[in-house]
Amino acid sequence: MSYTNGLDDPSAYFKIQLYTGNSSTNAQTFADTDTDMQPDMVYIKQRSVAGHETGIFDAVRGTSKDLNGNSNSAEGTQSGLTAFGSDGFTLGSANDFNYNNYTYVAWCWKESATSGFDIVSYTGNGSARTISHSTGGTNPLGLILCKSRATTDNWATYHNALGGDFNMTLDTNEAKLDTNTPWNDTDATASVFSVLSSGRTNANTQTYIAYCWAPVQGFSNFGSFVGNGNADGVFVYTGFKPAFVMIKRTDAATNWYMFDNKRGGYNGGDYWLYANTTNSENAAGGMIDFVSNGFKIKNSEGDINNSGSTMVYMAFAEAPFVNSNGVPCNAR
Repeated sequence: MSYTNGLDDPSAYFKIQLYTGNSSTNAQTFADTDTDMQPDMVYIKQRSVAGHETGIFDAVRGTSKDLNGNSNSAEGTQSGLTAFGSDGFTLGSANDFNYNNYTYVAWCWKESATSGFDIVSYTGNGSARTISHSTGGTNPLGLILCKSRATTDNWATYHNALGGDFNMTLDTNEAKLDTNTPWNDTDATASVFSVLSSGRTNANTQTYIAYCWAPVQGFSNFGSFVGNGNADGVFVYTGFKPAFVMIKRTDAATNWYMFDNKRGGYNGGDYWLYANTTNSENAAGGMIDFVSNGFKIKNSEGDINNSGSTMVYMAFAEAPFVNSNGVPCNAR
């Protein structure tokens, strides 16, 4: 059985940067220097103090064009991320992303068919249609995060474990919603995704940005699991040691939990942030463990492990379970 597609170094396509703000020009070079990476999407969360907006920046819309991942706000222009560097990024003085002495985390992706990530910009027409993407593989899309740039429509979230019949909302805690207007009751494919008439995905004349990921063996995985309500929670196989995991319960109003391997904890998962709020970082004990081929739930918390409830997740790799030379990855 093959566990890798040749992405022996996931850090060429995904990096996590921790930094401290300085309220001035703040050039960040990735601390993980195995392979240089110029990011195309940078997703910033404030860690130490509540109340600061989440910033999502990308190279398609251009520098300083900010969308808030935790709210339905329209796109803003501010001195947030001012440059995408050859191995990092530069911040301006915007308080939400660079306040003096506050701590932050930035999750960063490189747009590439190799890693199954594409940033799609389009204009809505209010009618059923398909939108092309270039994730480059044969796998249907696993995740879409889509936002109207000029309006206050909520984020539309497509997940392959739910399919096109359901929509979720990145910026709220709401449960999955059975509605056809965002995704036209149609599952995304390896080349297109479908939209109907929702203001979240296809209002006439409105401009949209869609972040599209397809699963890539050894690098990214999108799926679901059913909670058991026990501190000895379920194990979720991804085929790699995760660097980042986000989990959302689908049947109730619960937060989106964000974990990574840079913010503390022996095997990751002791610290978490909520994608849909401006809360500061939580560190109330271990929630999940990152292991060599997936992650293990180790808390009975109902938001991520309610007995009988389905949780969806997205995960990106630190290292493949087995690399192209047959060398296994080991958890700590």
